[in-house]
Amino acid sequence: MALADSARGLPNGGGVRSPSGGPLLTPSQSLDGGAGRRSGYITIGYRGSYTIGREAQADAKFRRVARITVCGKTALAKEVFGETLNESRDPDRPPERYTARYYLKFNFLEQAFDRLSEAGFRMAACSSTGTCAFAPEQGGPADDKIWTSYTEYVFCRD
Repeated sequence: MALADSARGLPNGGGVRSPSGGPLLTPSQSLDGGAGRRSGYITIGYRGSYTIGREAQADAKFRRVARITVCGKTALAKEVFGETLNESRDPDRPPERYTARYYLKFNFLEQAFDRLSEAGFRMAACSSTGTCAFAPEQGGPADDKIWTSYTEYVFCRD
């Protein structure tokens, strides 16, 4: 049975909730009230794609983020994301080990950023790469280009 929010030292007895649904925390607090708080890094990554028609018209077709991946120490990922962390690709990973096989059950980057911020993480770095391909082989018009990108955000907690 989980401790009550007030017993864990959460503000306002835990009655105030964040946009991500978790307890509202200040950046200096962790989900365990600060006791035994672990430092470390978590990397969030996602692939995106969109199609741009002839001469970069304003009708670009964006696709939703299909999956947000989580890389880092298993214990940290579980602390931050809790039940929203999908562990099905690496279910028996020990807490002290690292993994790059978890992903989130939701598809909103802002929700992931909220959870990391609430757990005392700050963004340390980000990186993105993109490629372009013409779409005729996918059945699209000859002038359409498909852009794909991969973006990673590195968060740290001291």
